[in-house]
Amino acid sequence: MLTITLLGTAAMTPLPDRALASALLSCAGRSILFDCGEGTQVAARRAGVSLMKTDLVALTHFHGDHIFGLPGLLQSLGVQGRTEPLYFAGPKGLRDVLMPIVALAGGQPYEMRLVEIPEGEGIPLNLLHPAWPELARLTPYPTKHRCPSWAYAFELGRAGRFRPERAKALGVPIRLWSKLQAGEAVQCGGSTIEPNQVLGESRRGLKFAVSGDTAACDGLESAARDADLFLCEATYGEDSQANLASDYGHMTFAQAAALAQKANAHRLWLTHYSQRIENPQDYLSNAQRHYPEATCGEDGMQITLNFED
Repeated sequence: MLTITLLGTAAMTPLPDRALASALLSCAGRSILFDCGEGTQVAARRAGVSLMKTDLVALTHFHGDHIFGLPGLLQSLGVQGRTEPLYFAGPKGLRDVLMPIVALAGGQPYEMRLVEIPEGEGIPLNLLHPAWPELARLTPYPTKHRCPSWAYAFELGRAGRFRPERAKALGVPIRLWSKLQAGEAVQCGGSTIEPNQVLGESRRGLKFAVSGDTAACDGLESAARDADLFLCEATYGEDSQANLASDYGHMTFAQAAALAQKANAHRLWLTHYSQRIENPQDYLSNAQRHYPEATCGEDGMQITLNFED
């Protein structure tokens, strides 16, 4: 299972009830922080989640409302005694952007590392920390904004059901079954037994997608394809603002919902609201015409996604 906590839903300017863009994904006791706008630390405290087990800060792009919370966060992690490395990922230009941020945070008792993630391919997350499930993977997709930008898809794969009759036929002792179930090969009677020899067909896993700032585009649709939860920017509420959204590389409520419907996303949370939107619910019907179950995200909103039976 995995848990998603929406930390900040504001665009450009933080408001009393809206921190700037950020969301936390937690799985197997580890986390990924998507963006880190101003107010992220306070929002995490209000939501009752810890950022200490964050292995990766996955930045969608480098505009201030998505990164200005980083210097404070980096300092706080050091004060709280972090010693594990902290990884950073993002589109082209990441190193140049992070250098002054790291300088502002000062020397810390943990190492900060950049990780390159191939667009459309991704990386297994157990390369960053062994506690991540073997079938957990993060993949970036190029999107359409005013600077290099990424959407991300997190996928938690699920192996097929364990077939004890196959394990018995191969002479695998019961004490080794759990390793095979976890996707590890085992040695038995001088032979190597691979998990696929004792597992059935792969089952549907879980998928979470987050848009960052972007206009509708093929990369975003690919990221959101069949997602169990799609967290999508919806900067402008009115359909009449479509041209404005296009000019600035954003989306309206209706455009976000239409893309979610096209991508067959199973849930849609809207976020990244313009400061001119006082109550996002006032514009929700514009999204629900395209995607009836669309939901307005709020700071602190949380969901736990579980595997299907």
